[in-house]
Amino acid sequence: MDSRIPQPDPATASRAPAGDSPVAPGALAPGPLDTDPGRRYTIYLVIVALLGWALAAYDTNLFNLTIADITSELGISASALGVMGMLVYAAEFAIALWMGRVMDARGRRFAWMLCLIAAGVFTGLTFFVQGFWSLVLVRALASGFANAELAVSVTLVNEQVPARRRGMLYSIVQSGYTVGVFMASGMYLLVSGLGWRAVFLFGVLPLVLVAIARAKVRESPRYLHIRSLRAALGRGDDAEVARLQRVMPVDVSQLEKGTFRQLFSAAGGVRRTAVSLSVTWLLYGMSYVATNIYLAYWMAEVKGWASSAVAALLLVGGAAGVVFYLVGGLLGERFGRRSVLIGSAAAIAPLALVILVSERSSVLLVAIFLLFQATNGTWSGVGYTYQAEVYPTRVRALGVSWMSGMLVGGFMLGSLLWAMLTATTSLTSTWIIIAVVLGAAQAVSTLFLPKVASGQELEAIAR
Repeated sequence: MDSRIPQPDPATASRAPAGDSPVAPGALAPGPLDTDPGRRYTIYLVIVALLGWALAAYDTNLFNLTIADITSELGISASALGVMGMLVYAAEFAIALWMGRVMDARGRRFAWMLCLIAAGVFTGLTFFVQGFWSLVLVRALASGFANAELAVSVTLVNEQVPARRRGMLYSIVQSGYTVGVFMASGMYLLVSGLGWRAVFLFGVLPLVLVAIARAKVRESPRYLHIRSLRAALGRGDDAEVARLQRVMPVDVSQLEKGTFRQLFSAAGGVRRTAVSLSVTWLLYGMSYVATNIYLAYWMAEVKGWASSAVAALLLVGGAAGVVFYLVGGLLGERFGRRSVLIGSAAAIAPLALVILVSERSSVLLVAIFLLFQATNGTWSGVGYTYQAEVYPTRVRALGVSWMSGMLVGGFMLGSLLWAMLTATTSLTSTWIIIAVVLGAAQAVSTLFLPKVASGQELEAIAR
């Protein structure tokens, strides 16, 4: 199968039909898509987006830091905690998909504000929980909207930043996750003496400040174009449809407002892209369960490490990860996002094998550090810009939201597989199957992803 996305011929681009086929940026008629947002606004947008993603991580890590205190006070068992985890994942999956429809129906900016405000409200409401089910409800909604922040940010930011530095700029946004880890740790250290409830109450303050800053963010011109096209089609204004098609060609036969059928209904580029990305991100999420979520537990049980030692190493890895996000962004600009994804995924299985067979602390330290960067820094530094690039504008919000759902789906399937394997076999065998075998399968799946050259306008990439 040829997984490449063909690039336009400049000599014929101006005669491109009204569809989702690529067109050269220079072929677009003057309109909202060729408006330079300006350097100051671009910097402002990147900073606000970085802080928003940091606060999504902040909410998650506030809960991780307080979970022992919460379960102790509310009398929640370990098995009940597992049930809650699955329900939270289910909420994240559902809200991510719903947010794709909100982005199409109400706009990227509206969805961005909704995610942050809802996450802030339910983070604060954690203060009032009195039992298991109230905790599940509040945490499912807080985590669901915080996780959906990623899909909206990927769509809105990548549709506005300059094409020449799009990958690098979004890698800066993505590095905000590690900022959120440190913010949560700092807030916990400052107010945990007042009890775990106070941690969540004070945790609302940064969310409010970022929501205020986000009010000045502009709507995506590409969304406004699609909205205008839908309106013109609705009133039968053929002249306006023709004018808008000259600004940005769109396959109007597929322009169905807020439906995921656009991703899979017709053979060709969009369906092939959606399938290949879905497989890759499902495998990534499943292997991530071993290489990140349960890594400290596995190291403690199999290698005899103290959990605090693994946590300290990952904290250092998180700090260094800011650099690796940027390195991933730079490499993506130079060699292409797909190449960095292939290289990052190819490192997972060998590093997991080194961790499995080695008993030397120095080797394990290096291998765990590099595994953390391959599954977070360089992978995420390019992966989410790549998602925004390979979908056409008419389906970008839906496609990126679908991919957020696939990541959560990978976590759910990986957690289920982990539970089944640990109940029937050894932790060593579990590591081999999830970290090594699924990590290798993830690497193979990246070979089927579409090829995209960096630095192009979005309309010249996706079809």
